[in-house]
Amino acid sequence: MTSTADLLSAPADLTLPRLLARNAEEYPDLPGLSWKPAEDPENWTTFTWAQIHEHTRHLAAGYAALGVGRGDHVLMMMSNRPEHWLSDLALVRLGAVPVSVYGTAAPEQITHIARNCRARIAVVEGTAQTAVWEPLLADADTPLERLVVAEPGEEGSHFPYAALLREPVSEEFAKELDAARSDDPLTVVYTSGTTGEPKGVVLTHRQVMSNALALDAVVELPPHVEHICYLPFAHIAERMLGIYLPCHRASHVYLCADPTAVAGVVREVRPAQFFGVPRIWEKLSAAVRAVLSLMPAEQRGVIDQAFEVAREHVACRERGETPSAELEERYARVRKDVLLPMLAAGGLDRVTWSASASAPMSVDVVRFWAGFGVVIMDAWGLTETTGVTTSNSPKLGFRLGSVGRPMESVEVRIADDGEIMVRGTSLFSGYLQPDGSVRSALDEDGWLATGDIGRTDEDGYLWLTDRKKEMIITSTGKNVSPALVENALKEHPLIGQAMVHGDNRSYLVALLVLDPEAAPAWAAANGVDAEGGPAALAEHPAVRAEVDRAVAAANSRLNRTEQVKRYELLAEEWGPGGGELTPSLKMRRRVIREKYADALTGLYQD
Repeated sequence: MTSTADLLSAPADLTLPRLLARNAEEYPDLPGLSWKPAEDPENWTTFTWAQIHEHTRHLAAGYAALGVGRGDHVLMMMSNRPEHWLSDLALVRLGAVPVSVYGTAAPEQITHIARNCRARIAVVEGTAQTAVWEPLLADADTPLERLVVAEPGEEGSHFPYAALLREPVSEEFAKELDAARSDDPLTVVYTSGTTGEPKGVVLTHRQVMSNALALDAVVELPPHVEHICYLPFAHIAERMLGIYLPCHRASHVYLCADPTAVAGVVREVRPAQFFGVPRIWEKLSAAVRAVLSLMPAEQRGVIDQAFEVAREHVACRERGETPSAELEERYARVRKDVLLPMLAAGGLDRVTWSASASAPMSVDVVRFWAGFGVVIMDAWGLTETTGVTTSNSPKLGFRLGSVGRPMESVEVRIADDGEIMVRGTSLFSGYLQPDGSVRSALDEDGWLATGDIGRTDEDGYLWLTDRKKEMIITSTGKNVSPALVENALKEHPLIGQAMVHGDNRSYLVALLVLDPEAAPAWAAANGVDAEGGPAALAEHPAVRAEVDRAVAAANSRLNRTEQVKRYELLAEEWGPGGGELTPSLKMRRRVIREKYADALTGLYQD
């Protein structure tokens, strides 16, 4: 049996099945996967790594009996439930290529993905999903032949997932498992489609393992650390954090099928690590700020003093200095007496690694959490770079507001026009084509043009500006980063979401959305009647006046071109369900512009 040390010394030979086999032999009794079944929603069911290895062997036999073979793509549209996680591993052991699809994907996106990857089988959750996928079974241009339905009793005429486990596993079949090579495709991840059709990003075992090893070099985590898995598996971040890294680290995954319930799972599990896209951290900070705003002045004063000590401690570490004995003593005292009890209420008192990626993070949010002594290690990467490319690190250094320094698996340079270029061992093979070929997107020297604009400082930290395609060019020819302006606007707790607009215009305008948690708390603290709900609050003169002040405060920190001249205040929060956000909670600017076209036009009328 290959030991952990042997595996780490030979990354070129790492494959996911080898890691699973190692875990089953070296850590057979360690918990690997936990979930709350529908029939017992109050209690966790847990598989050890030995049980995971055995269960996926039976699942692989079931999929093989349906005709799934080496190199075949298999589509999956399910929430973060055990059938999804275990099928992913079983298919990889079989040599097939699992492809997860966002549960909120539009029918035309599903059709495009099914035709592009040429899958013959799709595994879906229940009746809601089968209704979307069934038309493709009769579509002459789509190779889809069969649906496997996970939810018991909802399969109708389709194949029940439970039947996969009834297939006998012969010794001959078992010997054929786990034969994946490091350069074989491990998965295809489709981009979330902020612009245009989703593209199939082909990732091999070697590329994923290269990224995993590089990420491990910059984090400090306890052995076999727990991970709360709540982002969609169609997102590269959750594939890395929720499937591949747990196999690499033999860690413990807690599945959270409903992302809106993640706060409750965090309180229950009290994880040592927690990852959230910027919108998650924004919502958490808004909820905490709402509670703080209702506290008596004396109590709030004690908390604010503790925040200042924690920020001083973080700032010292950020400069690469060792905190003085006096500062360590003050920080230890406020952490024990004030900060840890508050963090414990939210289940974050054991967190040693907190992180974010996917979009530029507001510095205000980062500094808010620094007041708790929680340093959000902001990172950056793309699906095409197998997730994280640069990262701040508690081990190697961090700069609040930056996205850290390049990891060991990549090089980063800035092109003449400011575009970030990347090359390295964790870059993808290319984009999947309908004929099964893979089209490389790298130039002749192996560099990938990422489409992001940024700069590096004298210490090698990368600072994001914005997406190249999303940069606003005003009618006077000035370039404006919308994310920079939006993050400035969102520093006020009343403003939960913001989108600025002004391409080919002489000035910027904005759509602002009231924060659903902070707005009622602000109203209560300021004697404003909130009985009419968000719509009434958005029209209330006191709220409007406060938002006016928030916009003015943001403008005071921006240059003349970046300042917002007019805005529309909205009450309805944007989300994936309305199409305004991708499933990974990034803004779909085109959708928002189309939905609020009349409002945006009105902001430019005298």
